[in-house]
Amino acid sequence: MYEKDTLNALDAITEAQRIAFAPMLFQTARCLRNSGVLSWLDKKGKTGASLEEITENSTLSSYSVSVLLDMGLSGRIVTCKEGRYFLAKVGHFLLHDTMTRVNMDFTQDVCYQGLFHLADALQEEKPAGLSVFGNWPTIYPALSQLPEQAKESWFAFDHYYSDAAFDAALPYIFASSPTKLYDVGGNTGKWALRCCRYDDNVAVTILDLPQQITLAQENIEKAGLSHRIGFHAVDMLSHATLPGEADIWWMSQFLDCFSPDQIVAMLTRVAQVMKPGARLCIMELFWDAQKFEAASFSLNATSLYFTCMANGNSRFYSVEKFYHYLERAGFHVEQRLDNLGVGHTLLICQKLNNRAVELPGRLACLLMMVFRGRA
Repeated sequence: MYEKDTLNALDAITEAQRIAFAPMLFQTARCLRNSGVLSWLDKKGKTGASLEEITENSTLSSYSVSVLLDMGLSGRIVTCKEGRYFLAKVGHFLLHDTMTRVNMDFTQDVCYQGLFHLADALQEEKPAGLSVFGNWPTIYPALSQLPEQAKESWFAFDHYYSDAAFDAALPYIFASSPTKLYDVGGNTGKWALRCCRYDDNVAVTILDLPQQITLAQENIEKAGLSHRIGFHAVDMLSHATLPGEADIWWMSQFLDCFSPDQIVAMLTRVAQVMKPGARLCIMELFWDAQKFEAASFSLNATSLYFTCMANGNSRFYSVEKFYHYLERAGFHVEQRLDNLGVGHTLLICQKLNNRAVELPGRLACLLMMVFRGRA
């Protein structure tokens, strides 16, 4: 995907300047959107609008609108012909595309201030940027206490990428007719609710931190499904005892919150308590499993949120590396389904059978005996 440097020198130095001033362009785009400038240009369509008309229909002064429009021209957000401004394609998507809006709000409200501390986070492998919100070791126990706008943008971001994939994944998860499902890292309970509404015969247990379970309980009580959805408060990084009765262990956008060693340790503990025939179902966004370069770019950018704001040591992984973590923990991938929802991959896994592990060794011994006999 990124094997060759295809830019000529002029394009490369132009791109370098875009990077150097990227925060200015980002904030310009956000202000053009929030001040009503893009909406007015969208409304005017092919007739466009003058600076005076735009100013009259925005929340800003003529000076403020003019500096935004000039940077908007350089950022290809708007175009201008004979003193009249028009909404460009980039501006259209900034205004109308849900994914772009969710990404921008997440960047602004959750990440922007904290990213100033990225260098410290990289050095320390701790979420140094999280200090702009308070004194927590990771963002997860802090989610319910974040400023309202940051909390709203965090959950909008999380749900946007998971919701469409949930619908696509449900038929695969229930193909084996499970009656007990563990939702590990159940967050606000959205997946548990989807499962109960999809199949009347399933009971779900959410395994998560106590702070997250409190949020999920409220949503589940409101939905009237407390009788089918239970809770098991646990820190999956601890050595606390895990239940082991589930037919399906479900982890959605959960393991990207941990380092490789932590992933292997948690999955190893799960493998130890899983009953025979149970399956581990992992739904993740892998940057090297995307159809479009923009999707890979977005995921690699979001990895820096994990570095600076979330925990300091996790990321969106490549699927190639993820397979190795599964193998180290004693799992093999039975089925892989790409491009669910907005670029998710579903991995349906089983424990490596002891006999399957031993056979290669036995086969090697037999071959050695044969070769020795021939010698």
